[in-house]
Amino acid sequence: MDCRLWTHVYASKSIKSTSAGRRNCGPYGFKKGEAIVFDNETFLLQDNIAAKHKFAAKDFALGDPVTMYGVLVGKAMLPISRGGLISTANLKHAASDYSGRTKQYTWTPPDVSKWQNRTFNGYLRPDGKVGTANYWLFVPTVFCENRNLEVIKDALTRELGYAKSQKYQNQTRQLVELYKQSGSAEAVANTDFKLFTEKLETKRVFENIDGIKFLTHQGGCGGTRQDSEILSKLLVGYMDHPNVAGVTILSLGCQHLQYDQMQQHIRERNPNFNKPVYFYEQQTSQSEEHLLGEAIKQTFIGLIEANKQTRQPAPLSKLVLGVKCGGSDGFSGISANPALGYAADLVVALGGSVLLAEFPELNGVEQELVDRSVDDETANKFIRLMKGYSAQAQAVGSGFDMNPSPGNIKDGLITDAIKSAGAAKKGGTAPVADVLDYTEPVRKPGLSLVCTPGNDVEATTGKAGSGANVIVFTTGLGTPTGNPVCPVVKISTNTKLAQRMADIIDLDTGDIITGEATIESKGEEILEFCIKVASGEVTPKAVQLGQDDFIPWKRGVSL
Repeated sequence: MDCRLWTHVYASKSIKSTSAGRRNCGPYGFKKGEAIVFDNETFLLQDNIAAKHKFAAKDFALGDPVTMYGVLVGKAMLPISRGGLISTANLKHAASDYSGRTKQYTWTPPDVSKWQNRTFNGYLRPDGKVGTANYWLFVPTVFCENRNLEVIKDALTRELGYAKSQKYQNQTRQLVELYKQSGSAEAVANTDFKLFTEKLETKRVFENIDGIKFLTHQGGCGGTRQDSEILSKLLVGYMDHPNVAGVTILSLGCQHLQYDQMQQHIRERNPNFNKPVYFYEQQTSQSEEHLLGEAIKQTFIGLIEANKQTRQPAPLSKLVLGVKCGGSDGFSGISANPALGYAADLVVALGGSVLLAEFPELNGVEQELVDRSVDDETANKFIRLMKGYSAQAQAVGSGFDMNPSPGNIKDGLITDAIKSAGAAKKGGTAPVADVLDYTEPVRKPGLSLVCTPGNDVEATTGKAGSGANVIVFTTGLGTPTGNPVCPVVKISTNTKLAQRMADIIDLDTGDIITGEATIESKGEEILEFCIKVASGEVTPKAVQLGQDDFIPWKRGVSL
């Protein structure tokens, strides 16, 4: 197979990349015995080096520190020869300690003159926030109401024009008919799947309502009171989200999470909250049938009013960009993440906000983020949250070093510090303007750090709960993740993935790897795509596929 491959070089300096040019690569990126020339140095490879993996740029003795991107990412467990493969067999996780600010950070923003007078078409809310979509939200206070929400979902989504393609239902129907006719499993097995790609053509009843969303969850009762309080704040964050026009709440009645608790959290979060909220409690209702019928009727009336809202021009400073990576690979830190980081810097320079979360995947770059903090209060809050999270994980026999998944390791991210060094790049280089605990709303323009797990859905759930109105998600392996109220843009680190999983990928940064594009040019392309998404001109694949993933974090140990 003819291909262009890159490799990473370890040394006591930042990671670098070099192209092997066109070659017959076989199953390896580079073969043992090849000479790689980089930066006027020649490296004779001692092992086969798979694509996305790394080789040593110097000899390492047992216990020597190994650095990448200028930070400590591990220690040698065995001697490693210059040109030798870096692997889980010879490298263990290590990260530098961190403390308070050690220097004053200065930042030169990128040139944003070409976007200075640009706008996006969003939904202007009375409290000053701007939505990139217009949804009606159903919220259960407790898992006992999930079934009732499913009944309402079945009743509303198809009739109002929000049902997704029926091709799988059509497939099942035709398989049933085929089986009835033939009585044969062989006949079914030999049927071409292409027969079943019929799409459902529906027209929305409410043209200005982008969808009706349902936040089913497993909480609200049976756990600790702290669990219910955190869930309440998260649900309130979604109710207060600029992409939400109105809310219908279903409650059982006897659960820990009470509606008056949610009302208190609404007042604390946003004293100017004025969206319509319809509340129904099953244990005080005449019957389940009456409860559901009234909820559907009142919601329909609410949708009539919400449909009167239309998109209006808004400055790009109203963008709240959540940045996320998942299913990461060895290319993440040199293509998609730095490109997204450049887009994030553009948003900050335009007066917008950027949310960088996933605290377990900032392990090893803490001191850099501390030093980028605008003041000691911000830095100290990050330190407190980070150390508390780490201690909680260690207390149950885990730790940040256990974060990389088998897929990460297979594709070159063999320690958490290696993963973190690349993951942090999606936040760009702007000063850290604020630090938010889980469920806290975005308060300031600029870059904010948000305390969430690295878990893909828990992290995106948390970012939307803090107010992100567009989330950009980079992936090297392919991750089918979205969010109920916030559009999620999916970016691949490599072109093979973009071609293989074109149904979930919106943008490809693989041309950075091949040298056909720059980090800056792709960052600008990402920003332009986000403006179109925020204006409703482009619908991301995650939204098209109905990837409405929602998992609250119970503040237990989740990496």
